[in-house]
Amino acid sequence: MRVGNLTVVAKDGENLTRTLSQMEKIVRTTWSNPPSQGARIVSKTLNSPELFAEWVLLMRDQLRSKLLALGTPGTWDHITAQIGMFSFTGLNRKGAWHWKKLSKHYIPRELLINSIVISEKAD
Repeated sequence: MRVGNLTVVAKDGENLTRTLSQMEKIVRTTWSNPPSQGARIVSKTLNSPELFAEWVLLMRDQLRSKLLALGTPGTWDHITAQIGMFSFTGLNRKGAWHWKKLSKHYIPRELLINSIVISEKAD
């Protein structure tokens, strides 16, 4: 989070206009471009086999926990037992259709989902 305040006292309107123009350029550049720190963290995680594996396991665990917390019918142990980015859902065709209808997420015929892109903020 960034918080700040800048007060400018100008000699006249022309100086104020020029100063405001320069300040707007700086602010636009600062807030229109995401901080590079986040990009470095993502890059390090995705390029480190150990961190990537840890992240994938965490996402799978969170997905399984959410399904259990929601009382979703079925057994979900296969989600944490599998490895890799993709997970078999364990859904039948009717369940996959229902998922797609409610969540607007596409599930291919193989009934796989990319388990690491499901947000913890998703309902």
